Order: sequence, then C-alpha cells, then structure tokens
Amino acid sequence: MPSDEAIRAVLMDLAHRRGRGKTFCPSEAAREIGGDWRALMPDVRAVAGALQDEGALQASQGGKPVDPRTAEGPIRLALR
Repeated sequence: MPSDEAIRAVLMDLAHRRGRGKTFCPSEAAREIGGDWRALMPDVRAVAGALQDEGALQASQGGKPVDPRTAEGPIRLALR
C-alpha cells in the first residue's frame, strides 16, 4: 500500500493539473497510483478527507459539500 504522503502527492497533482473550478474523481488518483485501484479507494478518500480538513481540497456530491471519508457513492474533488 502506498503511504499517505504518496496519495496526498497524487491527489494534489491531479487537482493542480485540473485547475481551480474543475473537479476530478478520487478513483483517478487510485488508478494513477496503480495496482488494484478499488482496494486503494478507502485510503484515497481518507487522505482526501485530511486535505479537506486542511483547506486544500473540497469534496462534493451532487454539487453539495460532503466528507469524503463518510460519503457513500461517487464524489468529486477540487481545489478549494
């Protein structure tokens, strides 16, 4: 399993490549990391939650803010 720091780097890289006002799916980060991306999703969402707590990312579902650690179903991430 990749470290939280490695996941954080991939999430922030994707967010910056998209730019402000654009979103991406956390699964894109898991796929970039490689391996069984589905197994990585809980860790990716946990790190996304920490980044949201820090004010770096915003998670949303249906256009409304959500906590990526507890939201069920697809979410989107964006730079805050």
